[in-house]
Amino acid sequence: MSVTPARRPAQPGTSLPLLMAVDDHPDRLAKVERELRSRYERDYRVRCLSSVDDALTALEDLATAGEQVALVLAGEVIGDTPGTTLLGEVRQLFPHAERALLIANSHVGAPDTADVVLEAISRGRIDHWVVRPAPPRDEQFHQAVASFLLEWAESQRAAPHTVEVVGETWSGRAYELREVLGRCALPHRFHLAGSDEGQRLLDGMGECRFPLMIMPDGSVLQDPTDIEIARAAGTTVEPHGESYDLVIVGCGPGGLSAAVYGASEGLRTLVIDSGGLGGQATSSSSIRNYLGFPRGVSGGNLARRAYEQAWVFGARFAFMQPVTRLRRERDATVLEIAHGGVVAARAVVLATGASYRRLGVPSLEALIGAGVFYGAAASEAPLVSGEEVVVVGGANSAGQAALHLARWAKRVTLVVRAASLTAGMSHYLVRAVEEAPNIEVRTGTEVVDGGGDGWLDHLVLHHRGSAEVERVDAYGLFLMIGARPHTDWLPPIVERDADGFVMTGPDLSDDARRAFGRPPVPLETSVPGVLAAGDVRHGSVKRVASAVGEGSIAIRYVHRLLAT
Repeated sequence: MSVTPARRPAQPGTSLPLLMAVDDHPDRLAKVERELRSRYERDYRVRCLSSVDDALTALEDLATAGEQVALVLAGEVIGDTPGTTLLGEVRQLFPHAERALLIANSHVGAPDTADVVLEAISRGRIDHWVVRPAPPRDEQFHQAVASFLLEWAESQRAAPHTVEVVGETWSGRAYELREVLGRCALPHRFHLAGSDEGQRLLDGMGECRFPLMIMPDGSVLQDPTDIEIARAAGTTVEPHGESYDLVIVGCGPGGLSAAVYGASEGLRTLVIDSGGLGGQATSSSSIRNYLGFPRGVSGGNLARRAYEQAWVFGARFAFMQPVTRLRRERDATVLEIAHGGVVAARAVVLATGASYRRLGVPSLEALIGAGVFYGAAASEAPLVSGEEVVVVGGANSAGQAALHLARWAKRVTLVVRAASLTAGMSHYLVRAVEEAPNIEVRTGTEVVDGGGDGWLDHLVLHHRGSAEVERVDAYGLFLMIGARPHTDWLPPIVERDADGFVMTGPDLSDDARRAFGRPPVPLETSVPGVLAAGDVRHGSVKRVASAVGEGSIAIRYVHRLLAT
C-alpha cells in the first residue's frame, strides 16, 4: 500500500503525541503494549495495531487531523510485509517521527538481521532498531525508547531546559545568538517578536531591547553581550589570574575528551571556548559509526554527555570567551582572554578545531542567518520545512546534513565539487543519500551566486568544466565546504602549515625540534608544554572518534611532561 504525503493542516491537533506499535503476533504485540502503556501513557497516547493496512490508514487519518506521532515501532515481518517497508512509508506522512524496527533477542548478532537493519538505515526506511521487550520490566527497552523520544522532542524544539531567543529580525545579533546556541549543543528556540509565540513570551515585559534570551530558569537577558551570557551561566575567567595543571582551548570532541581524562586523572583542569559546547560536531544530526552507540548518536547529545562527564570529574568550563594571546612565562603557559581574564597552565592542549570555509560570494554572505547558514543544519532545519534547500559539501558532515534536512524540506539538493560522493564521504552515508527519495545529488557543480529580498530565494549553480550556469529556487543554503582551523590568534612561535593547521611532534621543523633540547612528544607543538589534538592539528583525521582519541592520548603526554 503506498501513501501520498499529507498536506500540512491549517489547524494542528491538540492531543498528546502518539506512540504506535505494529505486529501481527498477538503475544509479542501485547508485551510491547504493556511496556509502552506502563511507562508513557501519562504523556503520550499509545496505539497498537496488528496489520500494515490498519496502521497506514490510522497514520493517514492522524496526518489529516494534524496530530503528532512521536514514535512508530514495527515487527520484522508483519503478515507478508517487512516492517522496514511500513516504517519507510511512515516518513512520508510524519517526517519527524522516530521509527524503530523491533527485532528478536535471538537475532542480535545474526548476519542476516544485521544486513536488513543496515540496508534499511542506508535507504532511509528506519531510524533505529530495538530488541523486543522481555518481562517483567525491560529497562534496556525503555532506555532505547527514551532516547528515541528525546531525539523526537529535540527535533520539535520541545526538549527540556530550552533557551528561548526572541528577535526583531532573523539576521544580525539575533542570528549570532542562534549560531552560538546551535554550536553549543544547548536546546533552543528562536521566535520573531511579532509571532504569536514571540508575543506570548514578551507578554508583561514592557519595553525591551532585542534580541532577548529567556533562560530555562526564567531569567531574561536583553541584547546580551557574550560576556554577559557567560556570567549568567557562571562560566567566566576572572582577570586576576588563576593557575591550573591543564588548560584546554576548545570544547569540541577533542577538547572534551582531554577534559574527561585530565580531570579524572587528578589534573586541575579548565576548558575555554570562544563559543559553547560541542564545536563542529553539533552539526551532525546522527553519527552512526561512533564506537559504543549502535543506534547512532547526535553530535549535540554526545557533547552534552561528555560535558557532564568532565564536569562531574571536576573540570571547569568557560564559554563564550575567546583566547586572544598565548605566551610562555618561566615554567608556565599564560593565556589571555578577550574579556580581560588571565590563566596560567603547566600544560595546554589546543583543541580549537576547524570551521567551514566561507563561500566568498558577497550576495550570499549578506544573507547569512536569512537563508544562508554555515553548518547549522541541525538547529535551523525547522525554518525550511516544506521548502527547497541546497547543501554544499562532499564530506560526511554534508551527507548527514542532507539526510537530516530531508526530514523537513520538500527537496534537498546536495552540491558537490568532486566528480562523485565517494571521494570524501563514508560508504554508508553515500548509500543513504542516494536512496533518499527527496535528495538530488549534483556532482561537479558549485554555487557561484544567489540572492533574495531579505531572505534567500534563489541560487546560481555552475557546472564545472563548462560555461553552463543554472538558476534554481532555494529557500535555504547550508554550506559545509572544507575546513579552516581556528588558529589565527596563535603567536608566530606556534608552527603551522600553509593552511593554518598546527604542526606537532615529528612534523615540526628541524629548527623547532633543536630548540626543545629534548625530543618533543608526539602531539607537542613548537611551544614546549603546548599540545594539539583533533581537527586543528596538521595531519589529523577529520572524524569525531579520531579527535576523541587524540584528546585522550594528549593527556598521557601531559603527564609525561609534568613529571619531568
